[in-house]
Amino acid sequence: MTKPIDIFKPMKPMNTIKSYLNFLLIGSFAFGLFALVGCSTDSTPKMGAFQVKMHDAPASYDAVNVFITEVQVNNTSGDQGWVTISKPNQSYNLLELTNGAFALLADTELEVGTYPQIRLMLSRDGNSIVVDGVEHGLFIPSGDQTGIKLNINAVISEGIQYTVLLDFDVLRSVVRRGPTQSTNFLLKPVIRATNQALTGNIGGSVSPIASKSVVYAINGSDTLSTTYADVETGEFLLVGLQAATYTVSFEATEEGYVSKSLNGVEVVVGQTTNLQVIVLESES
Repeated sequence: MTKPIDIFKPMKPMNTIKSYLNFLLIGSFAFGLFALVGCSTDSTPKMGAFQVKMHDAPASYDAVNVFITEVQVNNTSGDQGWVTISKPNQSYNLLELTNGAFALLADTELEVGTYPQIRLMLSRDGNSIVVDGVEHGLFIPSGDQTGIKLNINAVISEGIQYTVLLDFDVLRSVVRRGPTQSTNFLLKPVIRATNQALTGNIGGSVSPIASKSVVYAINGSDTLSTTYADVETGEFLLVGLQAATYTVSFEATEEGYVSKSLNGVEVVVGQTTNLQVIVLESES
């Protein structure tokens, strides 16, 4: 007679424990492998290159010296996200930064994103202006505290260089106060910030060189760039101009020459519009 099967007979204890341990071991290994793969994702922030260059529109002073201690950018819409990107700690004669000459204030990398503002921190006592050979102190209100703030809305992209051009207009920025014999000077900066990648230039030369001409790029009623023609070659370069149509005006600083204007001068992004040689006629 066949022996009946006892369906209620328990499994062997050793087999049960071994199966359970194997289950735990496999589960733990799978979880650990998943966690390892998840944690191996590269969390290094993406970076882009960022430069700040400064140039100037000329003015009738011997020198205008500003001492820049730091350059900062802000990655927030408020006033809390300021980050120092360079510490030049040096003086710049703004009147030397004309006709295509620049001062490189910062050259760094920034995490990708939008940076609404930039500011220049200036020394309180290291600024001066030279007029007719005499040096005077140049006071910049809050220059060493809140700095000179500019809106740039710089969009930093991975692997792309973004260059900000700061056009420092000294002629509009310097303010005289007090009687002539005890004149004090204030610098209330007028600076135009542009993205170099979105601008073009206008170049050429002025003849005769002896005219020592000033060259202006005018759009509508606004003069957007100014420079002196080189006193040795007559060459000039108006930089950092947005794509548009300009009137370019030439005015001699020496007597005996007639001013001249060219209308309809087109600026194309990334190019220099060459006006060749501009001849100023002698006054009859």
